[in-house]
Amino acid sequence: MARTMKVAIVDDEQDMRQSISQWLALSGFDTETFACAEDALKAIGPDWPGVVVSDIKMPGMDGMVFLKRLMSQDSGLPVIMITGHGDVPMAVEAMRLGAWDFLEKPFNPDRMTELAKRATQARRMTLDARALRKELSDGTGIMQKLIGASAAMDRLREDILDLGQADGHVLIDGETGTGKTLVAHALHAVGPRAGKKFASLSCAAYSEDVLAARLFGPVEEGGPLPLVEEARGGTVLLEDVEALSQGLQARLLTFINDQGTPAETRIVAICNDHQQGRTVEDALRPDLYYRLSALKITLPPLRSRGEDILTLFTRMTEQFAEEYGCEAPAITAQEAAQLLQAPWPGNVRQLINVAERAVLQNRRGSGSIASLLMTENEAAGPTISTEGKPLKEYVESFEKMLIDNTMRRHKGSITAVMDELCLPRRTLNEKMAKYALSRSDYL
Repeated sequence: MARTMKVAIVDDEQDMRQSISQWLALSGFDTETFACAEDALKAIGPDWPGVVVSDIKMPGMDGMVFLKRLMSQDSGLPVIMITGHGDVPMAVEAMRLGAWDFLEKPFNPDRMTELAKRATQARRMTLDARALRKELSDGTGIMQKLIGASAAMDRLREDILDLGQADGHVLIDGETGTGKTLVAHALHAVGPRAGKKFASLSCAAYSEDVLAARLFGPVEEGGPLPLVEEARGGTVLLEDVEALSQGLQARLLTFINDQGTPAETRIVAICNDHQQGRTVEDALRPDLYYRLSALKITLPPLRSRGEDILTLFTRMTEQFAEEYGCEAPAITAQEAAQLLQAPWPGNVRQLINVAERAVLQNRRGSGSIASLLMTENEAAGPTISTEGKPLKEYVESFEKMLIDNTMRRHKGSITAVMDELCLPRRTLNEKMAKYALSRSDYL
């Protein structure tokens, strides 16, 4: 059931605000009236569940200043401005400042109702989108695995939300070990197809005949439906799409074109071919590539994600320590710098390997992270060079990781963290503010 949206009516004339309130209440709106903009601002904050109807000419804070204040705290809030006769130029200026629409006195009450309905619908969509974005940033459900606060991960989460809501086919690209399969599942989970079938198939694991039958049919009597039928209304994930033969690529293109828009079965394709000097565009027929890449996500390599490396490493070592029934290794400043400087050719998958081995060797009381990184990088073959960073950045990344780990270990107890890190409360507060760490996140 859709939640009730409020309408705040702000007008210094009592008769006017009461008449608007009564009319909108009869139309099913939950109304709230304010005699001045100052009072309204006390009640209307960011993410306020409703819309605002305000007069422009009011004593004290006028409607234009009120509008600017509202837009500064929530630019997605619909504000309908009411103007007197001859104030249309002022209303146009209000629209430029962010007003949703305006009405000129005397106005038709039905027009007011129509605008309020459209504005509340727009507000509901805005708040729903914000709720989804908050879900991504809070890390609930499948999105919990997309850990990281770097700009690259923020963009990735935004891309997942936007493309998840879209209805076209998607191409996912990125280096090995960056989490392309996880992103494919997330695209399905945050979109309108979430309750439908999600079917996946590795195109590199089967012969051409088996792939053709599994994807498109025909199937043996009593056997499973071809994936494009089984996942009707949902999503088919094709991993290693570059492994499809030219003939199967042509059949896939025909299937996509025959579906039209919106697609009954959404195709999400993952390309894992990253040979030297070869791109995903080289791996697919041009017509199929351009059909799939209209919506494309390229995952960021781990080496570009900065302090996410330390966050991921800490989380992984804690998980493995719990699994093996031992203590997670403490990371020194030198080891933190080594983790940040490593090229990580295997990306997150490689980091998980290093984290598990770090826990195992810590249980034995031997070894170092530096030796693990050297062993992993040698096993991975030629590496991609990574530029060094100023010492200040390494120090800050280590300091943030240390405070974050200590806060989580003590479940937000400021006193315990102060004692362990030998920090006065003011210094700890300043550093937590600097690194955007909130005590409430650890309680």
